[in-house]
Amino acid sequence: MLDVKKIRLILELRESGISDSKILSAIEKIPRERFIPENFRNQAYDNLALPIGDNQTISQPFVVAKMTQLLEVEASHKVLEIGTGSGYQSAVLSKLVRRVYTIERIKNLLVKAENIFQELNISNIVLKYADGNFGWKEQIPFDRIIITAATSSISKEVASQIHEGGIIVSPMVQENKQIIVRYTKINNVLKSEVFDDVLFVPNLSGTQ
Repeated sequence: MLDVKKIRLILELRESGISDSKILSAIEKIPRERFIPENFRNQAYDNLALPIGDNQTISQPFVVAKMTQLLEVEASHKVLEIGTGSGYQSAVLSKLVRRVYTIERIKNLLVKAENIFQELNISNIVLKYADGNFGWKEQIPFDRIIITAATSSISKEVASQIHEGGIIVSPMVQENKQIIVRYTKINNVLKSEVFDDVLFVPNLSGTQ
């Protein structure tokens, strides 16, 4: 039976412009509470970002849904996610695409996410412990790339790893604020479109 809070969240997302029923269905199927520390689980279906430890957060459901909608994914797609975090965004994508490759620079978060995927029997997510700013050369090319940390610029390595016609969605730092930007690769150049203001943790280099 669907939780009342979950139903309310789905309605709220729909009213906020998330029109893709497949995305709403994926959010309905993934138990967000599993990706959140126990002391915050009562807020799992509030439209809020929440702390997950290691100075990181799980994004608010609207932002997860919005960025997923902007990716325009298809069932045959192979998606690269830079910044696994709690694993929630990967899990939502896993219901919508063929395979998700996700990179996390904080070992502790990667291990937690991997355990949750196993518990939920999600088998089409591949994880890597690395600095995501270099992308994942062994698995190129990707149909879509999603970056889940505030970035000042898309690295050449990452831009080169996406198909012609592919889409990259990322929170970008511009003039002291963060906005969601969608890049489409046309004739080997990234064309950008700007969307909502957001607040993400910064995209850092190296691993820890």
